Amino acid sequence: MTSLLIVCFFTGLIHVTESLVYSFRLAGIRTRQLAVALSFVTSTLLVSRLSNLFQAPLLGAMVDRAILNQTADTLGLTFRIIIALASLGSIVGLVLTPTAVRIFQRAVLGFQRHGSIIRLLATLRHARTWRTIWRQFQIPNLQTVRMLLGRWQYLPKSFLYLNVLVTAIYTIGVLCALYAGALLPEFRATAIQLSGLINGMATILLTLFVDPVGARITDQTFHNQRPESDVKATIAYLLIGRVIGTVFIAQILFLPFSHYLALVTRWLSTWLVV
Repeated sequence: MTSLLIVCFFTGLIHVTESLVYSFRLAGIRTRQLAVALSFVTSTLLVSRLSNLFQAPLLGAMVDRAILNQTADTLGLTFRIIIALASLGSIVGLVLTPTAVRIFQRAVLGFQRHGSIIRLLATLRHARTWRTIWRQFQIPNLQTVRMLLGRWQYLPKSFLYLNVLVTAIYTIGVLCALYAGALLPEFRATAIQLSGLINGMATILLTLFVDPVGARITDQTFHNQRPESDVKATIAYLLIGRVIGTVFIAQILFLPFSHYLALVTRWLSTWLVV
């Protein structure tokens, strides 16, 4: 139970972090420091990478225990709970985005003053820094949300739809591979390595169809070819897509993709082993 709580915590943290990085686009436009703002994305995603580092061994231990105790069905339910926490993380990220934009604006300007992320982080030792951060808290305004959603007609649609699918696939990719390994314990090493088959699909869609369109809208806004509301609307729809992808699509695709990987694993183990 303790390991499940820890995994759920890190899963939620991963999805909160990955949701909040969209805020850097708007922070970069408002501060006119777009390159600096986007460079912060990598630094912020360190939280996500470190969370994955702590989470992965615990997930592996869950699979090993399920195999030893012959409780693969229970493992499936456990993984659905983890997906639900990913959904909660996406929702929290959506709610905190207005606050994150304000904080990231100050972070970008602070970096320009200090010239170093380390020196910028060192300011967190001062109580006044935390008071400033607290004053940036802002909940989404319903009137503003309605206005942003009204910009739908001015945005490309396909990349927003694909974002939902990409988010769902990334959410379940590793979990499907682990579950397939539990279903075929004698070939679980092969099954776990096949997570790339699912995540690879998401990477191709993200690289070719999602990220470039979002970057184009951001760049056009930076050069005053679009109103700022288009970037805000893009961020809003991407975040809503993340919520839909984790709450609904990931849960729907979890079992089919797991069995798909199990079939591929069985085929590889039967026909390609020399």
